[in-house]
Parts: sequence; C-alpha cells; structure tokens
Amino acid sequence: MNTHKTIAAAASALLLASPLARAATAAENWTQSCASCHGADGAAHTKIGKRLGVKDLTDAATQKTFTDAELFDHLKGGEVAPDGKVKMKAFADKLSDDEIKAIVAYVRTLPK
Repeated sequence: MNTHKTIAAAASALLLASPLARAATAAENWTQSCASCHGADGAAHTKIGKRLGVKDLTDAATQKTFTDAELFDHLKGGEVAPDGKVKMKAFADKLSDDEIKAIVAYVRTLPK
C-alpha cells in the first residue's frame, strides 16, 4: 500500500512540475534576453540600443547583411568591439542551440 502512495505522490509531483519545466517560446526568450537593447519590436529604439548603435532588425536591408548562421553564431558567442568592449553578451550559457535557432527564426519575422 505504501508503495502505491509513493508512486502516486511522485506522479503528482511530476504532473505539477511539468508546466514549470516547459521551454520558453522564442518570443518569451526575445523579451527576456533581447528586448532591453533591441526593443520589443526589434527597432532598437531603447536607451541602451541607441547608446550602443544597435541595428534596427525591423529594417529589411539590415536583415540582408547577415545570414542565419552568422546570427546564430553571434547570439551564441556574443559580440566584442575592436576595442575589446562587449557589445552583446553571449547566450550560450543561457539558451540552448534550439532556443537560439528559434530566436533566429523570430528575428526574421521582424521586418515590416
């Protein structure tokens, strides 16, 4: 009888924890990791974005200046200016490769 209670309790705990363990969507990751500089819409009209000269990702011409692979590498590894200052932190330790790929796809939806 105790074994059944233990199994039932474990199953209940897993069911309750599963919504918390779901992966964030690309839009959620964008909001949490990118919007502070790039803006919610990707236009970079933020204080930080303006100060750092962040690219307007809603501009189709800007989007043509990089490939998906380049954007993936940029997101994963970050960006350092020629003077050594970090322009964008790396997200390799925060986001999985699949999450980074999803952000790449999300960025491609931003041009107006």
